[in-house]
Amino acid sequence: MTDQSAASSDPRRPAPLTGWRRTAARLPVHMFRAGLGPLFRGRLLLLVHTGRTSGQPRRTVVEVVESATVDGRRSWTVASGFGPGADWYRNLQRTPQATVQIGRRFHAVTADELLAAEGGELMERYAPRHPRTARRLCAYMGFTVDGSAEGYRVVGEAIPFVRLTEGARKARDGDR
Repeated sequence: MTDQSAASSDPRRPAPLTGWRRTAARLPVHMFRAGLGPLFRGRLLLLVHTGRTSGQPRRTVVEVVESATVDGRRSWTVASGFGPGADWYRNLQRTPQATVQIGRRFHAVTADELLAAEGGELMERYAPRHPRTARRLCAYMGFTVDGSAEGYRVVGEAIPFVRLTEGARKARDGDR
């Protein structure tokens, strides 16, 4: 079996975590709920979303790839390292309204998927700020990168990114 190149359109997605790895990965959720969110200094956020089949609240901690202000509203962009099949990602596709906790503050948000080109640009900006994390993320998802901006851009086009923006979604041209 060979490694996936960054240009491949069908990357090997990691299998969902099980056993002690799942327990360890869920530890930050409990830390947020215990009021220890400030320890993550904005690098992680707790996403409270609605289960697409159960309708029950679900909690997931995800890394903030980029935070910004869009039209005067705060936004946080996150990536689905497990690809488009991740439960939280699919839940947001069904119900884009969610809540995020950053530190000890809660924000009502609306989720919007980014276009592949936007994801490429985002990954291109992220990699120089967090080179080790970017390399590990790419390797974890089955991509090989040469460390160039172009390599990270191509990988970013294959990763699903979501922008979580405070408040309700603004109407776009053509929306009614």
